Order: sequence, then structure tokens, then C-alpha cells
Amino acid sequence: MKNENLSRFDRIVAILIHLQSGRVVKAQDLAERFEVSLRTVYRDIRSLEAAGVPITGEAGVGYSLVDGYRLPPVMFTQEEAASFVAAEKLMQKFSDKALSSHYESAMYKVKSVLKGSAKDQVAALESQIWVETSLELFNERTPDALNVLLSSIAEKKQVTLQYRTPYNDELTDRIIEPIGLFNENNYWYVMAYCLLRHDYRQFRTDRMQGIRLTSTPFTKDHGPLQNYRKAAPTAPGTEVTIRVDKEAARYIRSGSKYYGLVSESIVGDKVEMTFLANDMQDGMPRWYMMFADCAEIVGPESFRDRVSELLEKARVNLEAGVQSYT
Repeated sequence: MKNENLSRFDRIVAILIHLQSGRVVKAQDLAERFEVSLRTVYRDIRSLEAAGVPITGEAGVGYSLVDGYRLPPVMFTQEEAASFVAAEKLMQKFSDKALSSHYESAMYKVKSVLKGSAKDQVAALESQIWVETSLELFNERTPDALNVLLSSIAEKKQVTLQYRTPYNDELTDRIIEPIGLFNENNYWYVMAYCLLRHDYRQFRTDRMQGIRLTSTPFTKDHGPLQNYRKAAPTAPGTEVTIRVDKEAARYIRSGSKYYGLVSESIVGDKVEMTFLANDMQDGMPRWYMMFADCAEIVGPESFRDRVSELLEKARVNLEAGVQSYT
């Protein structure tokens, strides 16, 4: 009974915040958001009214609060509210479902303290901002990965993972102690101490096939995330230089830093880019092939040979496909 009362209390407070976030709220909308019946919504509204909350209602229209009624004393400017709307759109696309849901709940609280004109502006912006991504940032089996990791970091409790390695597609069971989260090249990573490897490793969220927060406390005291990010060992890298058409250079710069871009300069009608590449077998050559029709290789010869090898394989596969089709 105690848990039921607490749940109802939390819902009633959330309904009040929801009422403050908009001009008029339909009972059906409240029922769908809180997954309760219309009868329960009516009962909760009566409880708010009995507590002295000035609610007005009209059959077939919905509920609203008397203009000027506010609970929290915090107020936001229109510009601040607009920034929250943009952030909400990003959260919807670049965070997992659980964390996005928490942010949505926080946004209701933000909207609840806005004045009428600010609410109208926010409502207008919500339909005019769109964010899209083609990347799968989280596995469908782990829709709450970020939420679990954040809880682990805050509570200093270990996490169990089923993790698929990127190279041999092997699925391994890991126990990790997460230190911090970071977003790099549009993917989410967690830096963690891995009890299987007895070392610090980073894990990408879309490769997590299963995740669970345990009650086991951390075995170590870990420092700030930036300490481990700076200390991450890097291979010496091989210097690779290419010359790209100026027009094409505009479109490949966004990914160039990931492949080790260290400098660029104008050479005639080309942009000369120099990289320190760590993956000369697959990563750098395959990335170069995406725009090979508008770029030339200056050096080294080993890089040119590897690209030629991949192009030859592509030519063979292309011809094989033509023959099988005919």
C-alpha cells in the first residue's frame, strides 16, 4: 500500500507539472502519458483541486491552470527555453530511450515555469527543429545502455556486458567499472576498467548486446575521465599524403580528423592533406576509396599498393556480378 501511495503521489505531482507546461491538456493525453485510465486521471485532478490547485476544465476541451499560477520559483528566458528545445531534439536522436525519456520529463518541468508568450515560442520551435542520424548508436537489446552506465558511474557499481568485438565479431562476457562517457565521431563510448583484461578499455554502445547494473561495488578508485583519455596509447602511425580536388575537400574534412589528419595546404587547384594513419590495411585505404575518383596519392608507395589491391578486388567482383547477371 505504501508503494502504491508513493506511486500515486509521484503521478499527481507529474500531472501538475504537465498542466503547467501547456495551455490546455486533454484528459486522454494525461492517461496515455501516465498509462492509467481516464477514471484515474479524473480522480487525480480532483485530488489536486482538493489541495487548492486552481484547475479549470471544460468538457471535450481539457484542463488548464489559472493564469499566473506557478509552483517552482525558477524562471527561464525565451532564449534559454529555445536552447532547451534544440537540446531535446538532439537527446531524442543521440541518447538511448531511457535517458531520452528522463530528458523529456525534465523538459515538462522547464515548460511549466514559462510565461504564456514563451510557451507559445517553444511550441512553435518544437515543430520547426529536426535532427536526423543514420547511425545505429545503441543495440535494440540495450535500449537503456546510457542510463545504466550513468547509474554505474554515480553509484560506483560494476556493470556486466555482453560485448561484440569489432574485428572477429566474437561475443564476450565482460565485467567493467565505468569511469566516464564520451561521444566521438558520432558514436557513444564508455571508458572503463575491464576485469577480464585487467586494464582500462573503451567500449562502444552499439556493440553492447546486453547490459546490467550489479550491486557489486568498484574494486578500484578511478580518476577523472580525461586522465585516461590522454593516457590512451596510440601507435606511431604512417605518414600518408593525398591531393584532393578543392570541391571534394569540403565534404571529406568532417571525417579526416578521425583518420589522423595533421596538416593541409593548397597546391595548385588541389588541397594536399597529410595524415598519420594507424590502419594502413583497411581503415585508411577503404576511406580513401570513397572519393578516389577526385583524389590522387602522393605517398607512400605502400599505401598506393594497398589501394590498388582493393581496387583490383573490386574490379573482379564487379565483372563477376556482370557475368552472373548476363
